[in-house]
This record gives sequence, structure tokens and C-alpha cells, in this order.
Amino acid sequence: MQPIMEIEKVAEAIRWQADHATNNGAPCTGRMVRAQLALLDGSTEVGRRIAAWPGKPLEDALPLRLAGGHHALALSGADARFWPVYRGELTDQASIDALVLAATREHDAALLPWLDGPPQTNEAGRSASIMAALLWLSPQLGPRFELNELGASAGINTMMERFAFDLGGTLAGPADSPLRIVPEWRGAAPPPSAPVQITAIRGCDRAPLDLTDPATALRLRAYVWAEVTERIARLDAAVALAQQQAPLVDHADAADWAEARLAGAQEDDTTRVFYHSIVWQYLPEPTRARITAAIEAAGARADSRRRLAWVRLETNRATFRHELTVRHWPDGAGQAAGAPVLLGTAHAHGAWVEWFGTQQVSVGEVM
Repeated sequence: MQPIMEIEKVAEAIRWQADHATNNGAPCTGRMVRAQLALLDGSTEVGRRIAAWPGKPLEDALPLRLAGGHHALALSGADARFWPVYRGELTDQASIDALVLAATREHDAALLPWLDGPPQTNEAGRSASIMAALLWLSPQLGPRFELNELGASAGINTMMERFAFDLGGTLAGPADSPLRIVPEWRGAAPPPSAPVQITAIRGCDRAPLDLTDPATALRLRAYVWAEVTERIARLDAAVALAQQQAPLVDHADAADWAEARLAGAQEDDTTRVFYHSIVWQYLPEPTRARITAAIEAAGARADSRRRLAWVRLETNRATFRHELTVRHWPDGAGQAAGAPVLLGTAHAHGAWVEWFGTQQVSVGEVM
């Protein structure tokens, strides 16, 4: 079977993405995505560009790029005709196809820039998996963590020390936070109830977004599936937190930044953590190789006073499962140093977490 991310035909990618949205609780967005097939008639510049897409359309998130553009037209008031679709009042696919084609012809020039880069969803719900991993690491490595986020986008999850978490009944973070992360918890047990002290937190991105800018906030809302209102509420709460204190996000290449951070001084008795969520697939292979080499080299130098961990919530390109894996140095009892452990899987937007934690499943057992 061809891996999902390797799909090369644009029409096939659009159909797959439409089905994926529908099967994940967003049938209105699914219909809007499926209507992109009508654009392959070549009557718009947008349609001609997606039809001749030079890369792998799903790996590049092509259908979601354009879905964000269409949603932005509605959110900005530029085209209110989409609202009956997003509200579920208009469901006839042929009518939606005609509407999307007509609106794209009218807004062709405005939509083209949405094809220039991948979605920056920057979903706060994904921090549930990151915090669960820190709770798992704390009994093994100690409670003090210096956090470094790769591909931080607007830095929403570079503010996770200010979120309140309820992870299967295990609480973490400030209880009075306006941004509460409470995913559906699946699995035999919650993560350990352990102290987590975030001593510093910072991120990087090649094109960081300013969360305090209204136009940027609108762009981020556009990438959220319209009917998933709890995600929009989380985004609005994150914007409010950023207005109180902006996240620290450096404008930098991920590999350059990781190498520089690893070369910097590390506070005594801390674990330096590199983490990222739904980012790895968008990084060029040479960048991935440099990050991996830099972290593994630093892991070889880690000791009991200056520890290292790598936490990833990323897409398994063969199964399309979003897997939470952790590597850490020095080693734990009975575990090879830096061996990857699969702690669980999660919904792409943080709606649920399936926790394997105490089983410490090795990655090779499930792939």
C-alpha cells in the first residue's frame, strides 16, 4: 500500500483530505475541501497552480492551504456566501462546488498567496501530549525542564507553562489559567502525578507569526476547521495570553537554532528538552539530519546534572497516526540511552490522547 503522504495525484489528495476532515468531526470543512476538485477545470489561476503542483500534495498540505484561504474570506467578511456551508445549512456537494468555483474566480488573486506556504495551525491542544511526556520524564530525570520548541509558528505552545492541564485527572500548570487543556483521555491510566517546573521556554521558526497582530490572529483562525469551535476558543485564549506577555520565538532555521541552543550553557540540575508537534514532515531532509545529529551528539555528553530529552508529536507517514515519542539521556533503568519510546498517540488537534505511558512501548513494536 502506498504511504498516505506519498500520494502524488492532486485529485486523490483532495479526496483523501476531504474524507479525513469529515471522519474527524469536520464534515462542513470536508465539503469545502472536496469542492477544490471543481477548480481543476483550469478556469482560475489558483486551479491551474494546484493542478500542476510540483511536490507531493498531502505532504505539502496543499488542500489545507487553500482551505485556509477560503475560510479567511468568510472570517474577514470578504465573502459571506461560505457561511451556510460552514454552519452545515448547505450540504449539497454540487451546489458547494459551484459556489467555491465562483468565489475562487472572484477572489483568485487574493487566494494565490495562501498556496505559498503550509498551514501554521499552532494548535494549543497538542501541548497535552508534550506535558504528558514531561510528567512521564519527571520521576526519571527530575522536575526541572528547560523547553525549546522547534517550528513554534506563533509560539502558542511556547506559552504552555501558562496553560492549565487536566490529563485523565492528572493536573498540571496554573489552575487559574484562562487556557485549559482537557483532552479526552484514553488508556489504562493517566500520566504520573509528578512535579514539572519549567525554568525557561523559548521557540524558533523560519517565519514566526506575531500572535498579538490582529491580521495574524485572523490567519491562524482561518486554518482552524470552522465547525471545531473549541479550537477557536483555545486560540482566542492564547491570543489573550500573548497580549499579556508575548511568547519568545526566534526567527531562525530549526537546525541552526538547535545547534546554537545545544552549544549554550545549561543550568545545573535541569533537563534540556527539545520538542515539536506536527512539524517534522515540513522540514527538509538535510535539516532533519542536522537536528538529529546535534541532539544525539549532545545526548552522548549528557550527565545526571545536565540531562537531555527529545519529545516529538509527529505523523507516522505510513499509518498517519500522530505518535508521541520520547528519547532521553542519560538512560533510564533497563533502557538504552536515547532509545525512542512510544508513549501514546493523539488526535492531530489535541481532542484526545491515547496513553501507553507505563507500557513504555518501543517504536519498533508498532511500526
